[in-house]
Amino acid sequence: MSHYDFSAQRLFVEADLAPGADVAPPPDALNYLLNVLRLREGDAILLFNGRDGEFLAHLTAVTRRAATLRVEKLLRPQTPLADLDYCFAPLKQARLDYMAQKATEMGAGRLVPVITNRTQVRRVNSARLRANAVEAAEQCGVLAVPEASEAVDLADFLVSFPEKRLLVFCDEDAPIANPVTALSGRSGEGVSVLIGPEGGFDEQERAAIARLSNVARLSLGPRVLRADTAAVAALAIVQAAIGDWDGKAL
Repeated sequence: MSHYDFSAQRLFVEADLAPGADVAPPPDALNYLLNVLRLREGDAILLFNGRDGEFLAHLTAVTRRAATLRVEKLLRPQTPLADLDYCFAPLKQARLDYMAQKATEMGAGRLVPVITNRTQVRRVNSARLRANAVEAAEQCGVLAVPEASEAVDLADFLVSFPEKRLLVFCDEDAPIANPVTALSGRSGEGVSVLIGPEGGFDEQERAAIARLSNVARLSLGPRVLRADTAAVAALAIVQAAIGDWDGKAL
């Protein structure tokens, strides 16, 4: 990734991609290409759809109201989604947008809103979550765009949680202060990171989480972090300790 050309314009599309294909950008993307980026006939753009990899394309058949993206060649093969779920109590919209973007940049494979007793925002627009993930992926060279799940109550989340999956529970009362030490040697069939609402989980919720068979309680240090800041901190720790920052895939 260090040699990636971050100056290249990238666009996420839903269409299948292959050399020789013609892709018609949707109206919002067309406006962005022609009126914001001011691209013209023959200009290059990188296309990806989260399935087929990243392709070089050029604008063709440009008019004031239409254009076609001619797909030319594969530049990067598709990378799989990491088996890393970011599970969070929803926040107010601007901070939720930020959190979705940062979780995408940090390599989350799925965004899972979890409704807790102290959650203040109980309705989540999953389409907006997905749009923020796509925007972050476009800007940061990400190929695998996280899935955005519908909101689920914490009780249902815990009941259906796979027995062998590792749940990383961000807990200010974790017995091991060093978060890297807390994750050392921990593994499972995939990883879910769970962060609570402002004010934290209540005691009944904490007890229910602790009853799961494969839980790692994670301290995020001596300072009180806002939930959106905790998202970045927790995912960074997980990626560094047991994730893909050492070249291994989750």
